[in-house]
Amino acid sequence: MIFAKKSLGQNFLTNTGIVSSIVDAGLVSSGDTILEIGPGRGILTEELLKRGARVIAIEKDAELIPLLQEKFRDRMEKSQLSLIYEDILNFNFSPKEPYKLIANIPYYITGLIIRKFLTSEKQPEKMVLLVQKEVAERIIAQNGKESLLSISVKAYGTPTYIKTVKAGSFTPAPKVDSAILLIDSISHDFFKGISEERFFKILHAGFAHKRKQLFGNLKAIFKETELKERMKGFGIPENIRAEDMLLENWKKLCEV
Repeated sequence: MIFAKKSLGQNFLTNTGIVSSIVDAGLVSSGDTILEIGPGRGILTEELLKRGARVIAIEKDAELIPLLQEKFRDRMEKSQLSLIYEDILNFNFSPKEPYKLIANIPYYITGLIIRKFLTSEKQPEKMVLLVQKEVAERIIAQNGKESLLSISVKAYGTPTYIKTVKAGSFTPAPKVDSAILLIDSISHDFFKGISEERFFKILHAGFAHKRKQLFGNLKAIFKETELKERMKGFGIPENIRAEDMLLENWKKLCEV
């Protein structure tokens, strides 16, 4: 029996109903190429393979590799499953065909994984991730307030909160509930005509001090008179806070 390692943020999914919901959210069908991060004991991998997908599974835990090799020996022999022992954050993924990213990821690297794949040259068509419930709510701005994270994600795709996953769906059970998050319509199209680097420079400056108004934060990178003129010209209230700014207005500030 292999036990979850706290150091790797492992919480093995055991609820087969949730597995089906994850795969359904990704609209997985025969012939799809799926990148799976941290297959663990293979419960999600098994469902992906049943749907006829070709799976590339990246596993960092050396102890799990023999278990997975034995469990999916026939699928590996048929080249339906490729199992790679590697840290996903160090893995250079250069697919020749479109792919979907579907995974139950460790909470502590959620932001890093989202950033790595949304900003990559070869972006996935869709991302279906099992993440902390609070993080999923923040990304979709469920409370109506945007964040640095939510705007960053929305610049590349459309996030959707699929469903809540109770802590008891895992072993060991985490201290908080999780959620299935779908990021769809992924592309670099938003950045056509503007500098990606400049956009994020302005975005980070705008959210630098949460309690400050946007105007006060952006004075760090804009001349005050110019900033006033630009905000007025775009119909952006001078007293607005970063959390109330729409994605398109961030782009307008970047265009100048």
